[in-house]
Amino acid sequence: MNVLKKLGGVVLAVVVLTAFSLSSGVARAGNISVAVLNMQQVVLGSDAGIAGRRIMEKKARELRETFRADGEALAALQKEIQKKSSVWSEEKKQEKVLEFQKKRRDLQLKQDDAKLEMKSLQDKQLAPILKELKPVVAEVAKKKGYTLILPKSSVVYAADSIDISEEVTKALNARMKKSMNK
Repeated sequence: MNVLKKLGGVVLAVVVLTAFSLSSGVARAGNISVAVLNMQQVVLGSDAGIAGRRIMEKKARELRETFRADGEALAALQKEIQKKSSVWSEEKKQEKVLEFQKKRRDLQLKQDDAKLEMKSLQDKQLAPILKELKPVVAEVAKKKGYTLILPKSSVVYAADSIDISEEVTKALNARMKKSMNK
């Protein structure tokens, strides 16, 4: 118990000293212009993000439709086993149970493959956006005179006036359109 109290005191001292050193560092740094950026809003709200999301949704619908049919066939087999197992021979029951287990395993493998396929498709859709995003953010920061841009998700509070998400989205759209036309 005493060790925990001592450790807590040491941690508190480190936090206080760090806070003082950071605050004095900020004071010496002069004018810092800070902005926040909602990365998810920018990526998903960009033209490329919207197009990518449509592609992903279409593929997800196709896969769901495939799995729906497989799931229905599996459910029908399970129902058949439940209804008819009392009149089947032990050998027939065993055969049907094995068939059910195999189909269930196959469906699970297909679903796992589909998850990998969706992840790959997502990466393919996001890669060009993320590649262009960093230079766009730097460009907007330089143009507007920001010295620090923080992810909005990491900030406890930020006034709407320092949120540059919409501006970055517009700049990203322009840059992506320009790079596609090359």
